[in-house]
Amino acid sequence: MTLPELYVVLLAGGLVLLAGIAAARTASRLGLPSLLLFLGLGMVIGEDALGVRFDDAQLAQTLGTCALAIILVEGGLSTRWTDLRKLLAPSAMLATVGVAVSVLVTAAGAHLLLGLDRQLALLLGAIVSSTDAAAVFAVLRALPLPRRLAGMVEAESGFNDAPTVILVLVFSSAAGVPDVSMIGGQVLYQIAAGAAVGLLAGWGGVAALRYVALPASGLYPLATLGLGVIAFAAAGALNASGFMAAYLAGIVLGNAVLPHRAATRSFAEGAGWLAQIGLFVMLGLLVDPSELPAALLPALVVGLVLLLLARPVSVLAGLLPFRVPWRHQVFVSWAGLRGAVPIVLATFPIVAGVPGSGHLLNIVFVLVVVFTLIQGPALPALARVLGVTQPDQAREVDIESAPLDVLDAELLTLTVPAGSRLHGVEIGELRLPAPAVISLVIRDRATFVPAPETRLREGDELLIVATAASREPAERRLRAVGRRGRLARWHGEPGHPDPRPDTSGGKPTWRSPRRRSPASASSTSAAPGTGTASPSSSTTTAGAS
Repeated sequence: MTLPELYVVLLAGGLVLLAGIAAARTASRLGLPSLLLFLGLGMVIGEDALGVRFDDAQLAQTLGTCALAIILVEGGLSTRWTDLRKLLAPSAMLATVGVAVSVLVTAAGAHLLLGLDRQLALLLGAIVSSTDAAAVFAVLRALPLPRRLAGMVEAESGFNDAPTVILVLVFSSAAGVPDVSMIGGQVLYQIAAGAAVGLLAGWGGVAALRYVALPASGLYPLATLGLGVIAFAAAGALNASGFMAAYLAGIVLGNAVLPHRAATRSFAEGAGWLAQIGLFVMLGLLVDPSELPAALLPALVVGLVLLLLARPVSVLAGLLPFRVPWRHQVFVSWAGLRGAVPIVLATFPIVAGVPGSGHLLNIVFVLVVVFTLIQGPALPALARVLGVTQPDQAREVDIESAPLDVLDAELLTLTVPAGSRLHGVEIGELRLPAPAVISLVIRDRATFVPAPETRLREGDELLIVATAASREPAERRLRAVGRRGRLARWHGEPGHPDPRPDTSGGKPTWRSPRRRSPASASSTSAAPGTGTASPSSSTTTAGAS
């Protein structure tokens, strides 16, 4: 690829990304799942409209699998363990027993009503039996649902990718339909091994990120997302479920007390959106719109069987051992949204060369679009009719970084070194420019909110909130007091970062003390307990005299 061609590709990619972001905003206002507009954008760009040709099922499978891994890591990072731990058993039953029942019922309907042979019917049942994590997370987290109910559906969508991928791969094999014992053994091994890899990667990552100080706060989100991808790849290399590993690694990392958690989740959310936009646009490119009308009737038949029979029966079978109210079961049944996962899975039999698999892709695509239009917008109304909403439920807020961003403020840290004239100075005597304020003092590994009469000591670490306008004057004042003490202004100490003798304005000439550690405005990151501030933190060290 030449340099001019690269520019064209990057320009087109940037325009598609911006169009996808605009589509997400439009879908939110219309109350539609954004995946529909992303798919439509891909179809518009495709060969039947703007003429971009893309029909490489192998590449689509590879890129789609990578995108799903990122989406699952992001979903795990935003899943609260306190909500999930009580739902592991019912979610696991929905993701295993429920999937098996859904596959059998849907395959039977496709075989009897559409006349598909046994292998294609089982493939179709396995492909559409998995709920989509991206669609579920996007829709349910906008509704005021009880955490137990929403968490059950979210956990199911995170866990059920593993068994469905295994089933699709098994049914796509040349052997056709293997015996049940072989399928069960593969499912158990891949889920157990994938879970073990994900937990080990998560725990190892937590141990490393807690005690290794990275040189920049922006590296923590990258490291966290990278650990999830490593878990996915390591599990895949062991022939285990990478999706299970990625989701569990994300859960472990997202619920650990790590530096810059808010920034990490924001970065992962952005990466998840990027993966969704790229994935759905690519899948929209993959299908041929001129072939979709022939798939409309089969898609409606299979979709109705899935929505009205297979999904309710699978939910009933999966939740039978648990005391789940019937209203919740009805909502869980309707909330089993399909999205990117079934379309990506539909590329597996195409790559494997299964006869008739191209038609399956069209059926799955139409099914996802039509029934997402039916189920997604109806979910809020159904939740109200069933009485499962909690209108007064408090929404989660980001309290770590949003206020500073809104105020255009920064969180600075200052360490009082040995011999500094800040030692013994009261907080009130610092006379920091408004609205800069010392919000917290860390002393002997204990933290407290200082009063105006609190005296500073050597080794204290201070957390200072300052606006962009007051940051520089506050740093100068801290340097000045660190060099000349509380009477620094009387001594003519301006607190510049690089002090030189002042010969202007008739002010007293001064020289900076020999022993000093000038304040710096460099960004730092460190492990908890070292005084490191928020994701956009800066560190100032007061000079000693």
